Amino acid sequence: MKRRDFINWVGLGWIASSLPIAIAACSSQQTTSTDWQTVGTVAELDKTGQLLNENSPIGPVLVVGTSNTGNLTAVNPTCSHKGCTVAWQAQTEKFVCPCHGAEYGVDGKVQKDPATQPLKTYAAKIEGSSVVVKQS
Repeated sequence: MKRRDFINWVGLGWIASSLPIAIAACSSQQTTSTDWQTVGTVAELDKTGQLLNENSPIGPVLVVGTSNTGNLTAVNPTCSHKGCTVAWQAQTEKFVCPCHGAEYGVDGKVQKDPATQPLKTYAAKIEGSSVVVKQS
């Protein structure tokens, strides 16, 4: 075997043996980058104190709060009773279903029937000019 052929085979072997490591590194990097998902901008949130994104990467998300308070609440706004989209009532600090009157607290827990299951909640924060959420 010629020296050039030997070096080519060694190089090819090294690439082939490194491929699983490279794939694993890319996969773990993808997982961490998809933890937090951008659902809107701080400007949109501050305009009304709430931000609804029905087509986010993790599904429908309703974020309430402002950048000034830094205390954000994020839920999946789909009512657990019949699937209507709940609305945030800032005066009473509740999520209310317009279809059947179910009410949920700021923590997503049911406060008034007919709903029996809580709203799904998310962790939420501000990164730069973006509002981001993460599945809990």
